[in-house]
Formats: sequence, C-alpha cells, structure tokens
Amino acid sequence: MHSPTVAPYGSWKSPITADLIAGKTISLGQIALDGDDTYWIESRPAEAGRYTLVHLRDGATEEVVPAPFNVRTRVHEYGGGAYLVHRGTIYFSNFRDQRLYRISGAGEPTPITPETGAKLRYADAVMDARRNRLICVREDHTPTDREPVNTIAAVAADGDAAGGYVLVAGHDFYAAPRLSPDGMRLAWLAWNHPNMPWDGTELWLADVTDDGTLANQRLIAGGPRESIFQPEWSPAGVLHFVSDRTGWWNLYRWRDGEIQALHPMDAEFGKPQWVFGQSTYAFVTPTRIACAYAQNGVEHLALLDTDSGAWREIASPYTAIGGVRADGRRVVFNAGAPTEFASIVRLDLASGAFTTLKRASDLQIDPGYISVAQPVEFPTEGGLTAYAFFYPPRNRDFVAPEGERPPLLVMSHGGPTGATGSALSLKIQYWTSRGIAVLDVNYGGSTGYGRAYRERLNGQWGVVDVDDCVNGARYLAQQGLVDGARLMITGGSAGGYTTLCALTFRDVFKAGASHFGVSDAEALARDTHKFESRYLDNLIGPYPERRDLYVQRSPVHFAHRINAPLILLQGLEDVIVPPSQSEAMFAAVRAKGLPAAYVTFEGEQHGFRKAENIKRALEAELYFYGRVFGFTPADPIEPVRIENMD
Repeated sequence: MHSPTVAPYGSWKSPITADLIAGKTISLGQIALDGDDTYWIESRPAEAGRYTLVHLRDGATEEVVPAPFNVRTRVHEYGGGAYLVHRGTIYFSNFRDQRLYRISGAGEPTPITPETGAKLRYADAVMDARRNRLICVREDHTPTDREPVNTIAAVAADGDAAGGYVLVAGHDFYAAPRLSPDGMRLAWLAWNHPNMPWDGTELWLADVTDDGTLANQRLIAGGPRESIFQPEWSPAGVLHFVSDRTGWWNLYRWRDGEIQALHPMDAEFGKPQWVFGQSTYAFVTPTRIACAYAQNGVEHLALLDTDSGAWREIASPYTAIGGVRADGRRVVFNAGAPTEFASIVRLDLASGAFTTLKRASDLQIDPGYISVAQPVEFPTEGGLTAYAFFYPPRNRDFVAPEGERPPLLVMSHGGPTGATGSALSLKIQYWTSRGIAVLDVNYGGSTGYGRAYRERLNGQWGVVDVDDCVNGARYLAQQGLVDGARLMITGGSAGGYTTLCALTFRDVFKAGASHFGVSDAEALARDTHKFESRYLDNLIGPYPERRDLYVQRSPVHFAHRINAPLILLQGLEDVIVPPSQSEAMFAAVRAKGLPAAYVTFEGEQHGFRKAENIKRALEAELYFYGRVFGFTPADPIEPVRIENMD
C-alpha cells in the first residue's frame, strides 16, 4: 500500500481520461424482442456517433445494420423509435436520407420509401401483419410555406413509391400508434401547440376497417392538462396506458368503456417524451406486467398482476431503469447503477437471475476512483425543497493539502423537462477523480418527482432552475463540503441556458461552461424546429405577446452583468440552438474584458457524438477552469485560446 500523494484539488492524475470516455464507451438504446431474439441500438462515438442495430441470438451478438447506415430518425429532431423487427425482418430509418429500409435474412438493406431529400421522415412504427404494412408517425417537410405536417401514416412493407398514405391527421403532433393483437383496433397519442407531451396529450382509439382505413375515431383519455404515456395492448387485447391525472404518472387500463387505475402510488411510471419508443412497462402474461417506476430520483422494478392487484417489488442493484420489454420468460431493459455502467440487462422470471447482455463499456474501473452519488435535498426559494446528487472528489492516489476544500462544479441537465439520475457516469467521474466535486441538480421542473414539481418551472424558466442551482451550491458550501469561492456551473442545451442565466443574473458562480446553450430565448422561440417551437409558451410565456419576458430572461441582452469567465462549446450544424446564439454571447463577454473561450465543432449537431469532439469538449472545459482557478491539470491538454487571458 502506498500513501496518497498530496496535491491540490483539480490537479490529481486520473485513469478516467477523456480518450477513455470518448473511445471506450458507447450508448445503448431502444430494445426489441422478436421471438427468442433480442435487439438493441448502439451509438458508437468511435464511428462518428453512428447508431447501429445489434442482434443477440443463442448467446452471440452481431451487428445487423452495416456501415454506413445509421439507424436514426429526425422526426421531432430528437428521434427515437427508429426501427422495428417482425419475425426476423428489420425495418429502420436511415439518418442520412430519412428513408425506411428493410433487411430480410442476410440481405442488404433495401429502401421501401422514396428518395425525398429527407423531407419525409418516419418514426415509432408498428407492424400491421394482416395488411402487410407499417403504421407509423410520419413528418412531412415538403411544404415550404408552413411548419412540417405530422400524421399517422401507413407504409407498404414491400415498398411504397408514394412514401405512405395518411390514416390520421389534424393534430400538430402524434406518437405511439399501437395496433391491437387482432389488428382490428388502433390506439395513438396526439397533442397540439403549445403543449409538449408532458403537458397534455390525448389518447385516441379507432376501428381498422377491412380496407385498412380507420373508422369510429374517439377520444378515450387525456386532454390539455393530462399527460398520457405509452399506450400498450395486452396480449388479450386490453388497452393499457400511463396517465398523470392524479399528479403522478400511474398505470391504467381502458376496459368496457371505463378507465381503471391499476396500482395508484406517488411514483412516476412515465417519462418525458423527448424521443419515441420509450417503455416503462411490458406484458409478461395477459394479466401480468413488468414495470419500472421512479421515486425520489431512483428507479425500481416490480411485477403487477392486473386482475388481483398483487404487487411484487423486484430487488435489483439498479437505480436507473427504462426501455422495458418482456415476454413470458424474461424482462429485458436498459439499466444503470452508481458503480455500474449503463447496460442491457435480462431478468429471468423463473430463476430471478439478472444477466448483463451488453455494457456501455468493457472498462473495469477501480472503485478507488469512483465517487458514488449521494442524494441531497436542500432548501430553495419559497420554503420549498429541491433535489440533487452530490459527488465528492475521490481518487485513491491523492489527497488535498490540509485545510483545502474542493472546487464545486454544478451540473444543470438539459430539457429542461428531464432529469438526472444516479447511475455511473464517466463524465462525472472525470471531474471527481481529478479533485473537483460535482452537484448534479434536479431543479424544479425536473421529472421523477410528480407533476407539481415538474410544473414549478412553468412561467419561471431562467428563474427557478437558476435558484435551485445557486441554492444547491450554497448549501454544500455552508456545510463545509466545498469551497464557496470556487463554484462553477456547466450544462448543455437547456442546461447551458441555466448556466448562462446563473452567470448573468446571479453573482455566485466564479466560472461556467455552456455546451450549445440558449442565450437568446426570443431567438429560440422564433428559429427552433416544430416540436419545440411553442415549448417556451409554458416555460416563459406566449410569444410574441410576452416578448418583454423573453428579453428579460435572455442573457445575451444583459451580458454586461456577467462577472465570471465563460467557455462556450458549440456544434456548427445545430438546428435546435444555432451557433449564432453562442457567438453573440461570446462576443458580449469578450467585449466586457472577461476571460472567454469559444470552441466550435464541425459536423456536430445538438450534442456531440464524435469521439474526438467529446474528448476535446471535456478537456477544453478542464483546461479553462485550470487557467481560471490556477490549478494545473495532470493531463496533457491541447491549449484553448482564452480571450482576455492569453
């Protein structure tokens, strides 16, 4: 045993390098079961962020969608639900051209929709085997004089020269078309501007006629103030869904014209529908459901008998669970834990054994370098409580000089409707293993704590989220856990907006990093894509009627108030937050004479997917903080040009 080296916080040498994070980890997504086979999506930074489809059969895995195909859809820009498998035949959306392709057996992908220059896009498809067609969400970008048109459409499975035909139209948005087991009824979700799907959605049901058209369309649940999530048919043909009508996303079924609550509890069985194809429950038998739910930021697994009401918790080591799929023998899901990488996991229902099918990384990290999430509740404005996960510095090889307290990096998640969890994140461990504490905040507006908590942000974006980040940092400083003079804040997208607001409208943080963050709320309301084009109506106010609020909440108009150094990191092909927003903020901060850096990434959109860019973004941020606070990172890092400092 060696004695730890004494070194200042921030300068510790860590085996958790940016190269390792960028090149040795992947993302795991959408799971599908097809007979005895299991499929899932892998996103690979080492392949420029390409999404591919992996197939597990008889214990062996193989990639079934070859390069350069990229299994991603751009419906809603965020995508999800990009493929389906039916009896061994795969249908998927290809990112470059947004066409649907089919793979049968060992054959090559064959397009089944026409080349449109990515103007017709498809997502969230289900197979209508009786009529040999796919039923899916279609987004039509052909009109140039108005926003894209979203519909529920049918696409002939053997090839459709017309790109499909419309089954349902009239709402601004659609999701989750789900066909009953006998193929005779179709359920789907719909909603309209200015709602987002977590504000209010409608659950519709229709009969499917012999010629494939829909009849007797009727609204059976939901509305502008009730969010419906994941309609799903049981094997016996009973429609189930999740609703937050009580203030919590709970399980329900629609039977004999009545809506029946299945297991009421103060817990969240739903998630914000940023992407298609999410699943928190699945049928093991016609009356038995495997489900995942969240309480206080931690996710759990359980089995529910829908007839008897019997409820059984399934003990597991996982704190993040989603993408639930099941059949009579197994439950397969995405999972993560505080000391375990995100994984695809299978639960054997007979034995109760968990088997890891795929880990996001094969790396074995010594526990001596891992900081385990500590749930924190802290007081915030209005006598309320907010939530976060605290990660103190941890590195078995180093200790800080006596009396030194660690700098704190406050993380603000994107969305802003979303949440951060406690599963192992190397991007957090990158900081903690170098001697920088992290507070990952689930500010008011986050999901996982009920509708009332989610709605704290309504009309208050740029206020409540900032207050909670500020109060979380102050709370830790008051506890003596961190250095109150070295508080930093970072975030991407909406989290970048929170970062910029905190640096502009508060005087607590001494440095910050905005990753593709919003600096001009008005520009976001004017210029962003359809899905989010009215998002800010609820978060700030209707635009342009309340333009005054948009100006008041936009850091770019008040950059003269910033008194802290800032680094901005931006993808140059971002259509959600265009580069002009970061450029304007950078110019304003530089003009004030504060240390400012602007790092751009060719070919990147909203979020960085290429390994070299993930590495550069991490290291640039560390380098920047080192220069600002006077510590020298142990890593060899390509310098970043810092205006007003170099």
